[in-house]
Amino acid sequence: MAMTPSAMMALGTPGPDFALPEPLTGKVHRRDGLLRLHGLLVAFICNHCPYVKHINPELVRTSQWALDHNIGVVFISSNDATAHPADGPKTMAEQARTQRYPVPYLYDETQDVAKAYGAACTPDFFLFDAELALYYRGRLDGATPGNKVPLTGDDLRAALQALHDRQPPPADQKPSMGCNIKWR
Repeated sequence: MAMTPSAMMALGTPGPDFALPEPLTGKVHRRDGLLRLHGLLVAFICNHCPYVKHINPELVRTSQWALDHNIGVVFISSNDATAHPADGPKTMAEQARTQRYPVPYLYDETQDVAKAYGAACTPDFFLFDAELALYYRGRLDGATPGNKVPLTGDDLRAALQALHDRQPPPADQKPSMGCNIKWR
């Protein structure tokens, strides 16, 4: 399993717009419809990545915390489903159901949204403030499959808390690590 780091987009960068379908419901979600009072967390994930599988329980808990604190959250899969059928819409819907994702899990079939965000790996996190300026990009925490670091969500939770409390962005933002996005 090769580790790919996130590209670490510049803080303050505006969050690109999108309108993507949710395989579970068939509904199309727009960026602005997902934004809440304090901001929006955009997480690029997929079904088959061992890094995402490893963090799924904490990803669900952290996402619920964000929603409870008026921060919108969305998960997006941009992997090429032709080459990686496990990341296609049908299996995405099943993943959302079985993992009990509390947020929409959207399909970026064209990969245009991942490219606009500069997403490089799964998972890759982008937290925007209420004006949709990038506030945090980085990892959930230091846990990866096999490294025996406890799964806590501490890095992302600290950023979410600081955003909620209207504090400056965390100074120490470490890149997320995971599988590379499967480009066409």
